[in-house]
Amino acid sequence: MGALEEAHLAAAAIVACGCEDDDEEEDLAQLDEALPGDAMEPAVRALLVGLGEDERREGLRRTPKRVAKAFRDGTRGYRQKVKDIVQGALFPEVGVDKRTGSAGGTGGQVVVRDIDLFSYCELCLLPFSIQCHVGYVPSGGRVVGLSKLSRVADVFAKRFQSPQRLANEVCGALHASIQPAGVAVTLQCWHIPLPENLKCKSSQGWIRTSHSSRSGVFEGEDSSFWNDFVALLKLKGIDMEMDNHSSFLPWCPLRPHEVLVCNGHSKRTTTNGVISPKSVSTPSNMVSSVSTMLLSLGEDPLRKELLGSPQRYVQWLMRFRACNLDVKLNGFTLNSAGVYERPDEDASDHRAISSELHLPFCAQCEHHLLPFYGVVHIGYFGSGDGEGDRSHFHALVQFYGCKLQVQERMTRQIAEAVYSVSHRGAIVVVEANHICMISRGIEKIRSSTATIAVLGDFLTDSSVKACFLQKVLDTVGLEA
Repeated sequence: MGALEEAHLAAAAIVACGCEDDDEEEDLAQLDEALPGDAMEPAVRALLVGLGEDERREGLRRTPKRVAKAFRDGTRGYRQKVKDIVQGALFPEVGVDKRTGSAGGTGGQVVVRDIDLFSYCELCLLPFSIQCHVGYVPSGGRVVGLSKLSRVADVFAKRFQSPQRLANEVCGALHASIQPAGVAVTLQCWHIPLPENLKCKSSQGWIRTSHSSRSGVFEGEDSSFWNDFVALLKLKGIDMEMDNHSSFLPWCPLRPHEVLVCNGHSKRTTTNGVISPKSVSTPSNMVSSVSTMLLSLGEDPLRKELLGSPQRYVQWLMRFRACNLDVKLNGFTLNSAGVYERPDEDASDHRAISSELHLPFCAQCEHHLLPFYGVVHIGYFGSGDGEGDRSHFHALVQFYGCKLQVQERMTRQIAEAVYSVSHRGAIVVVEANHICMISRGIEKIRSSTATIAVLGDFLTDSSVKACFLQKVLDTVGLEA
C-alpha cells in the first residue's frame, strides 16, 4: 500500500452501529425458532450470489441468518392476536352523568400520541417509518390500558402493509376489541426514496404521506369528537389538516414507473421510448428467491397487493450490486492544480485546509441487507489554487457507498482514497442512520451513527483536526 502503510489511521465509532451480531438480542426479539428445512437462509444466499458477492467472506457468512431473523421479527404481527393483548386490560372507570358532560369512562376522549412504529412496504418489501396517533372514546364505564393501544398498532405494523390499510386495520381491531363509542387513528408515514433522491442525513427527501381512519362517534365531517381529536394533536405540533393532501401522493418510489402484467412480473414504462439504465431487468432466480422468502414468512406472493413486490425488492438490491458500479476511481483528483505537499506549506496554516461537506450517500448494510444513509464530510490540504471539484468527491462517496457495506469500512476507504492523492493528510466523518438499528430488535428510534477516520497531519496536529470539525459544526442546518 506504499504510503498508506506509513500512515496513522484512527477510526472511531462515536455511536456503535450495534448491527454485527444479534446473539445478545435473542431474548428481546422473542422470535420463533427457524423450522428444520426453512427456506429463508438459502434464499438470502441466492440473493448474495446474484449481487456478485462471495457469501463465504467474513462479513457475509452470517448475513443469511441475520436477514431471516430480521424479516421474521418484522412480520411477527402475523403470529399475534389482538384479543390476547386486550383481554384482561379493560378497567372500570367511573365517568359523569351524560346529562352533565363527558369524562372518564363515559365519553371522555383518550388520545395516545407519537407512537413510533416501523412496517414493511408491501410494494417493495423495504421498511417504512410511522408515527401513529390513536384516540378513542370509552363507553360502558370501562377504559383500556394505555400501552395496549400502541401494542395493537404494532401487531398490524409488523406485517407487509400499505399506510391506509394499516390505519383501517388498527382502527377496526380496536373498535371490535374494546367496544368504545368510537376510535380515531392517524398515521404519518415516511418511505425511503431512491438512493439518488436522498438529500441529507435526516429524513429530508423521504416520501411522506398521512392517513386516517375513524369509527363510531368520530365519523362525519361535523363530528365534535374528531375536531377535539385534531385539536389535541395540534397541542403537540401535529397538524393533520395540513397533511391531508399527502395521502394522494405516490407512495412507493419503485412503483410509479412500471405496469403489472401477472404473477409478480412487470414491464417498465419508458420516456420517449428509452428505458432508464437503472431499469434493467432483474434476474429471475433472485425474484424466485424473494418469493420463497415470502412463503417462508407465511405470506402469499400471489396476493394482489404483493404482485410485483419480489421484483421491486430485487431492483432495489441491484442498485448495490458489487460489479455494477457506474463510477470509477481512475483519474480521481482533488483539483486541477494538484494537492501534493509543498515544502513551504505549514500544517498549522488552517487556510490550507479544504473541505467538502454534506455529501449524501445511501449504502446497503451487508449484515441485514437494509439501507443506511447519511452524509460524508471530507477534509484535506488544498494547494491554495481553489477548491476541488465537488463532483469528484461525490463520485468517490458513491463508489464506496454503492455496494454492500459497513459504515466503519466505508469511512476508512474514503479516507485512504483521499490520502492517496493528498499526501499531507485526510479526515473523513460519516454521519448515518441505519434502518437495521431502528426497524428490528429493540428499535432504537432516532439513533444515529458517526464514524471518523484521521490520517497524516490531521492526526498529528490536533488544532488542524479541531478546525475541520468546527467547519462541519458551523454548517449544521445549512446543508441543501
